[in-house]
Order: sequence, then structure tokens, then C-alpha cells
Amino acid sequence: MRQDVILVDEKDKQIGTAEKLAAHRNGGRLHRAISVFVFNSKGETLLQQRSDKKYHSEGLWANTCCSHPFVGEDALTAGHRRLKEEMGFDCDMHEAFQFKYEADVSNGLTEKEYDHILFGSYDGVPEPDPDEVKGWKWVKISDLERDIKAHPEEYAAWLRLIMEDLKKALSAEQKRR
Repeated sequence: MRQDVILVDEKDKQIGTAEKLAAHRNGGRLHRAISVFVFNSKGETLLQQRSDKKYHSEGLWANTCCSHPFVGEDALTAGHRRLKEEMGFDCDMHEAFQFKYEADVSNGLTEKEYDHILFGSYDGVPEPDPDEVKGWKWVKISDLERDIKAHPEEYAAWLRLIMEDLKKALSAEQKRR
């Protein structure tokens, strides 16, 4: 089944669509994405180890889930949809910030994304789809940061790149509470 992604300009204005794999080839084209970070009441974030069946970054640790909104779908709706599909649950979430990045992600593909970062909260046990997720774990941000520095090859490129912005957003949210 063909899946299109939303091509955007540097300000996240839609400028077209492209087939998902085509948007990731030949240096990539800037497109809209979502990255969900779910936190529990202990302040830990839920990581997933990507399935070995994924088309890129297979077997690497990443945030709770990530994907691309369908054409006509907003970021929050896409976040709820993919969280249920990948991790087997849904939760309250909100958009925390946006993040643009570009990274080679294996198999000759490049992620060039305007990423909407969504924060959610959940204290249950996920029931991930084994076609999407190989493993999962709760981890403190400080422990995650240390492990990324010690073993960067075990983590998806976008998770390595987002850490500073993630910490700033979490700090800002804590100050608002």
C-alpha cells in the first residue's frame, strides 16, 4: 500500500506530498513527522527498540514511537494513531516543541524531517506490535543521555540529535507546573 508523506518548507507549510520511501532517498526531502515521548509518574521515558523489520534504523533504540502524519491528519491525531499501533496503548499528550533535523539512517536513506515532538503520560504496561517493536524499557533522561554518549551506535539518529532540545523542553515544562 502506498503511503505518502507531507512535504513542507522550512516553516512547516505544506508544499506537496511524496511517496514515503521516495522522500527518504537521494538526500531526502523535508517532510512532516511526529515523535512521541511518553513519560511515567517517576519521570522516566518509554523507549522502544525498533523491530528488525523496519525499513531503516532497524534494531536501534528510539523514543516511544515516531511516524509521519497522513495527508490531512494533524500531528496529535497521528501521534495517538501510531502510539496505539506501535505500543498498544493511548494516553493524553500535547505538542511540546518542533525540531528540524537531517540524518543518514541506513539503507541509503536520509531523514530530513520537520518533527512535531509530542509528550504524553502513562503508567501502564505497553503491549507493542512485534512487527513494529523488538523491545521496550523505561529510562531516566539522565541515564539515557549517559548511555547515548557511551553507545551512540545503539540509538536512532534522531534520538541522539534531539537530546539537548528535549532536556530544555522538559525543564521548561517543569517550571510551568
